[in-house]
Amino acid sequence: MKEFMSGTKIVCGAGAVRALRDVNAKKLLVVTDPFFAKNGTAQKIAAAANAQQVRIFDQVAPDPTVGLVAEGTAVVREFGPDVMVALGGGSAMDCAKAMLHFAGGETRLVAIPTTSGSGSEVTDFAILTHQSVKHPLIDSRLRPEMAILDEDLLTALPPSLVADGGFDVLSHALESFVAQNASPFTDALASAAFCSAFGSLPASFAGKVEVRGKVHIAATMAGMAFTQAGLGVCHALSHSLGGMFHVPHGRLNAILLPSVISCNAAAAGEKYARLARAAGLGGSAEAVAVRNLKNGLVRLRRELKLPETLAQAGVAPRDVWHAMNDIVSAALNDPCCRTNPVRVEDFMLRQILEEVTGRV
Repeated sequence: MKEFMSGTKIVCGAGAVRALRDVNAKKLLVVTDPFFAKNGTAQKIAAAANAQQVRIFDQVAPDPTVGLVAEGTAVVREFGPDVMVALGGGSAMDCAKAMLHFAGGETRLVAIPTTSGSGSEVTDFAILTHQSVKHPLIDSRLRPEMAILDEDLLTALPPSLVADGGFDVLSHALESFVAQNASPFTDALASAAFCSAFGSLPASFAGKVEVRGKVHIAATMAGMAFTQAGLGVCHALSHSLGGMFHVPHGRLNAILLPSVISCNAAAAGEKYARLARAAGLGGSAEAVAVRNLKNGLVRLRRELKLPETLAQAGVAPRDVWHAMNDIVSAALNDPCCRTNPVRVEDFMLRQILEEVTGRV
């Protein structure tokens, strides 16, 4: 039996932040990072809501920690907002979701992503870091009430964020397409998201802002797919490595994804082949299409100037070998492994890590 549901209202297009007025916030808390507070974006977003009282929590940092969330939770309990706006990338949304989770109450959450990657604006997931380990929170109550996809917030994205976020979209779409809980509904979203992002990322990376709305919507579609279908070993390892070495999440996905395809192909080859053909990569035979999918991602990774190995991403191979047992243990305990198309075992993770670590 399969089921699909999404309780998030999605508003998209240029100037979409105007939809905040319809939320009818009385006490509004904006959760963001120092950059958006200093450049005035957070204040403009707050003004669009026309709330009676406004407070801005601008302490969000990459890979939000349990300690940071505890600070934010105290603000929620003291201020008592009826609406919270998460403004920023995945870290802002993770932080805001966790703050609400621990504060309790009935605060409504509106997500306004400023990067195209995490899909957190429509998911049940939040990722927290504690003692160099990333811990996923998964609860349907973490899903925002509204997601606002405003193209005007994407014009100044630097190429590195386009690339990192873009491979996050691709990994979400690809992993959810072959995940154990996939359904015809998630397949349609995942396939459309993958094809749109795969085709649009080179132009977006090159600075063509007119295509960024497509990638933004693809990120949300991929988020809708994976929050229902699940993810897999790519994300389990990415969480483990990211918590330990603090490499951006999308960059880790770019390094890992081709090797993950090879490990899962025995069980997921037919769907990988279908996705390759949908994306225009061809391959009449299944094995050829799977190879084309993997090679297509490798070519795109190079075009977006992303690293091919952990060593190229700044992680010393000796550090990976020394921490290998901890990396593997954390990945095996990650809930993303549960929906991988094949059972995830110790030897599989070590094989992937050997492939992606790079030369000493």
